[in-house]
Amino acid sequence: MAESSETLRNKCAACFRQYNKVEHLIEHMRVSFHSVHEPKCGVCQKHCRSYESLREHLIGPLPKIECARIFSNRGCNLCLNIFNSPHALRVHRGSCQFSRAAPGLASRMSRLSLQNSSDYEGRMQAMKVVALGCKMVGGGSDGSLDLCARICLIGEDENIIFSTYIKPQIPVTNYRYETTGIRPEHLRDAMPLKHAQRKIQDFLCNGEPIWKIRSKGAKARILVGHGLDHDLECIGVEYPALLIRDTANYPPLMKTSKLSNSLKYLTQAYLGYDIQTGIQDPYEDCVAAMRLYMRMRSQTHPRDNSQGSGDAQNRNNFPSWRQRELERMTPEALLELSASDYYCWCLDP
Repeated sequence: MAESSETLRNKCAACFRQYNKVEHLIEHMRVSFHSVHEPKCGVCQKHCRSYESLREHLIGPLPKIECARIFSNRGCNLCLNIFNSPHALRVHRGSCQFSRAAPGLASRMSRLSLQNSSDYEGRMQAMKVVALGCKMVGGGSDGSLDLCARICLIGEDENIIFSTYIKPQIPVTNYRYETTGIRPEHLRDAMPLKHAQRKIQDFLCNGEPIWKIRSKGAKARILVGHGLDHDLECIGVEYPALLIRDTANYPPLMKTSKLSNSLKYLTQAYLGYDIQTGIQDPYEDCVAAMRLYMRMRSQTHPRDNSQGSGDAQNRNNFPSWRQRELERMTPEALLELSASDYYCWCLDP
């Protein structure tokens, strides 16, 4: 028996409502798993999971054509922002591109001048962020075991706080001179590792017992670096993960496959100069990591109330009784509600 026209109209209306619901859910999926803390294309407003994704979207091998055209005229290839005019871009580039860090001697001279000033102790007490860099020599029968032989610690002002050669606790079988520049005479009378451990731990904790350190209101300092898990393991220092800012593991700086980018690549891509081109100075690595951290920390995002509290992986999980409410919300409202699954450095004090 043929269905009446009214029945067909009702079925069509139901299908249309279901279609709109599916479209809304697709938009929900497209938006709600991002947050205001993640990078976004300044042309089409597409959300990206990392700056590497955004870079590929704008200037990769297969960019979005319209976005790439606008970006080529008004976009900064370092911070990936788009400006109102080519003139505004030229003005911006002067402050966006960094020059290579001062060589070791110049940095040591600046450190001496700072130490001789009357307010040196006050500046040291007020310092909230420090960067750590290490250089390793080889131990073991084949020289593949990493042994820390040189340490550098700098502040936000890029002045050296602590820099020394370290005498490894087991014999060195490969000095890796081509990259480290370290010779046997550098380590003969170098500082013992245990002594360096105490100095670094005391400075990082800043008079606060390590078991009492909390992220909010802590006296302890934020530690910046690249591959810090490996560096801290090699020098035998423990430090709470909540105060570590590692440029190798920060999601916005990682590859689209969630693998780490090298510090050399990140410095060239996001700061605009080259490092590690010959013998490597840990001071130069410290400066690069600190500049990357400061660039990421200076990102301006709307404040996210869910950031900094609770489990980051569960911030976008909602109880079942809220599902219908979420389905009725607009994509814009969902975006305001959702949060990134990592702690954004822009939230640091």
